[in-house]
Amino acid sequence: MHGEMNNGYTASRRAPRRSHGWLDRSWGSGFLTLRVRQVGILAAASGLLVAVASPAGAEPFGHRAVRAHDVHVLQSSVFNGSATRFAPSAHHRWRPLPPPPPPTTTPPPTTTTTLPTTAWPVGIADASEPSGMAPPAADAMTGYAESYVTDFAGSSVPSGWGDFTGQPGGDPGAQWASSHVTVGSGMLQLNTWKDPAYGDEWVSGGLCQCGVQDTYGAYFVRSRVTGAGPTQVELLWPASNQWPPEIDFSESFGTTVRTSATIHYTSKNLQDMRLLKVDLTQWHTWGVIWTPTSVTYTVDGNVWGTVTAASEIPSIPMTLDLTQQTWCSSNWACPTAPQSLQVDWVAEYQPS
Repeated sequence: MHGEMNNGYTASRRAPRRSHGWLDRSWGSGFLTLRVRQVGILAAASGLLVAVASPAGAEPFGHRAVRAHDVHVLQSSVFNGSATRFAPSAHHRWRPLPPPPPPTTTPPPTTTTTLPTTAWPVGIADASEPSGMAPPAADAMTGYAESYVTDFAGSSVPSGWGDFTGQPGGDPGAQWASSHVTVGSGMLQLNTWKDPAYGDEWVSGGLCQCGVQDTYGAYFVRSRVTGAGPTQVELLWPASNQWPPEIDFSESFGTTVRTSATIHYTSKNLQDMRLLKVDLTQWHTWGVIWTPTSVTYTVDGNVWGTVTAASEIPSIPMTLDLTQQTWCSSNWACPTAPQSLQVDWVAEYQPS
């Protein structure tokens, strides 16, 4: 048992969670000899998405042999928040810059840009909200009806949610504590700081909406991070605690400049990942629309990734989890100053 969670849930449900694809695995013996962790760093640095498919019979953990044709490198997207659109990222970022234009005294022409209408919920503009957006309307999604919404009013975690305590699975150097989950000023906050009660270790906050279990649906979380350090994850976790599957629809890996979305599937923990460059210190509405035939990732109403492979899509009840976690003992996602994940609201929809 790795610890306990309030409201009668146990943190042992998280035990297998952090066997992530780029932690201390290698591709070896006659094939590519690279650490997946290094590939993740390379992918992030070059703006590329790396999706890895494991051959049949490979071990779920430890060393994994992957043939070259099983490694697919796909171009990712860059989110331009000012224009509310996506653009393909460049394959190489070290090309020389073009020469500056010749000086001119003629003013540039005035242009008007029409922003596209977003297809998925973002929220309703409201200056009184911490993020400037109130939760979406109950009928914000065609063919769906609102099934749950919380604006985190009051000073305690809403009914149906339970916070984590104890060690997160996969990293004995990390710690969760109830005191690191707070509600106030219209926000939920998961707070990472050195806690004297735990020997001045970096301690984080995490919780799940374990009182609500659904098979399929649409989930939207309005959130931001205060800075780099701990990784923050917004995800769907199996209600049975039998892992995989898992759907991470925003996972920062300790940065503030990019996020990822990953489906974990099969007992071998195969993973289908997408990467997105985005400023996580700004408020964004993160969404996942999970149906029997697809998983769609959205940010601020725009689709940035879709999975349609039938073998990857979960078909069991799952719950929404919001977590922070440090990985100091693994020499990454280790803070240098206190940081928080701030959540303004959560809204969920079910097919009508």
